[in-house]
Amino acid sequence: MRIAELAAATGISSPSLKYYMRMGLLPSGTPVTRTESSYDTSHVARANLIRALLDLGGLSVVRIRAAIAVLDARPDARSELLGAARAALTPPTPGPVVPEWTERAARAVERFGWRIDRSDPLVATLGSQLRSLAAAGVDFGGDVTLGRWAAAAESIATVDLDASPRSPAAALRYAIVATSLTDLLLATLRRLAQQELRIRRSEALENDRPCAAEQSTGCSGMA
Repeated sequence: MRIAELAAATGISSPSLKYYMRMGLLPSGTPVTRTESSYDTSHVARANLIRALLDLGGLSVVRIRAAIAVLDARPDARSELLGAARAALTPPTPGPVVPEWTERAARAVERFGWRIDRSDPLVATLGSQLRSLAAAGVDFGGDVTLGRWAAAAESIATVDLDASPRSPAAALRYAIVATSLTDLLLATLRRLAQQELRIRRSEALENDRPCAAEQSTGCSGMA
């Protein structure tokens, strides 16, 4: 297929496809004339992956290039494979790295019982995020709330690992693609759950009010 047909098959404009090629995200086609190239289904799949990582995963071009490089390299050892996937997906630490806050984050991770090296970039990222919350005056409940968030995150990570395919190649693709795309999905589910819990708690308060007014009559809250 020609570039126009590739655009039609993916819903991605020809200029965007050419941009992906210039940035090294999408392989060039096979030259058929001096000005035209031919593309196949592998280009369709790669172009759709790039668009998903950009639009749904929110990854930068640099991180997508790193992720694709890992997908193409396909490390043999599973530990190398997952490590490479994690490195490709780890964003730069937001804001300055402040040793005091990195230390706080490291201590928090130890309280969670997680055996993460203190030099791990994500520890510094956690510290920077905690610092930003404090600077914004957000009182989220301190260590107790952070611990509850960590427990929820561990439950999600368990689901991730349980769903990971056994094939190393498929596991690598899952680690990179599914993790990056489901980050936003999980954020959406979190907001939906918040709405549902507000409704439940509001209903619970409404149900309790008649009893509060009728305590002297022994109201039990049951019809």
